[in-house]
Amino acid sequence: MIVGIDEVGRGAWAGPLVVGAVLLGGATIDGLTDSKALTKKRREQLDIEIRQKALAVGIGWVSAKQIDEIGLSQALKLASRRAMAHIRHEYREIIIDGTIALLDDPRVTLMKKADLLVPCVSAASIVAKVARDNYMRHIDTVFPGYKFTGHVGYGTAAHRAAIKERGVTPLHRLSYAPLHKYDDQEMPRARRVVATTKQIGDAAETKTADYLVAQGHDILARNWRTKFCEIDIVSRKDGTIYFTEVKYRKTDKQGDGFAAITPKKQQQMSFAAEFFATKNDLRDVNLRLAAASVSGTPPQILKFLELG
Repeated sequence: MIVGIDEVGRGAWAGPLVVGAVLLGGATIDGLTDSKALTKKRREQLDIEIRQKALAVGIGWVSAKQIDEIGLSQALKLASRRAMAHIRHEYREIIIDGTIALLDDPRVTLMKKADLLVPCVSAASIVAKVARDNYMRHIDTVFPGYKFTGHVGYGTAAHRAAIKERGVTPLHRLSYAPLHKYDDQEMPRARRVVATTKQIGDAAETKTADYLVAQGHDILARNWRTKFCEIDIVSRKDGTIYFTEVKYRKTDKQGDGFAAITPKKQQQMSFAAEFFATKNDLRDVNLRLAAASVSGTPPQILKFLELG
């Protein structure tokens, strides 16, 4: 019963600082190691498996603005406390990667290279990096031209060139030495591109489709529509056809999206599934309804539920 903690984004010039906390609770997951040593595809596969098998997973976020206001040291501690707030099970030890005590707790052990040596710390490293990378990919659509997907906020040559050409964004950490000069109201600032409702919905459906593929599904159709009905995602796994409704909420404080799956909505979904099967001449196959509750920016899967 050990909680592993690791951070991502400490040295980035832009974007949030993210701390992951994972209590595996005896779960065994093959392939856990430092997230930086894994491919993007493998990290995302492990991220899903960790969230499915771990006893508890927590993510703590601190924005660039907060980092500028309170400093990196305090931001690391704040993100760690926020991550630990999601660990609601008993544990006997906390292992933190590195040499800095991010939590005031007598159960804390500091360990260099813990993300390579301790499975729960490796898991924390992975979930934190996947969450932050997904966020920076979303920011790429909000502030186009900065190539945030590629450098995820770090001070690469491409990032420096974009800042020189376009100025800084609200995502940049002006307290960092290379960006001090931009902490001046007269310096150029980038214009924010506000995502449309359709773009947000598409991002939520893409996240759900990626989740299904990672679970072994083949995507047959997305946004399948007729004048009678519509289906967000149609997929196949082990001879069963799944019809998934994607419900997005901006924050989990609004409650999950399953509240919108009323008996009437399930009837509509059932009709759409049967209509799809008839139109595509699908015979002797199992049809199953499902729903995904998605929240946050960028969208994250809260829960996937088979409805029958």
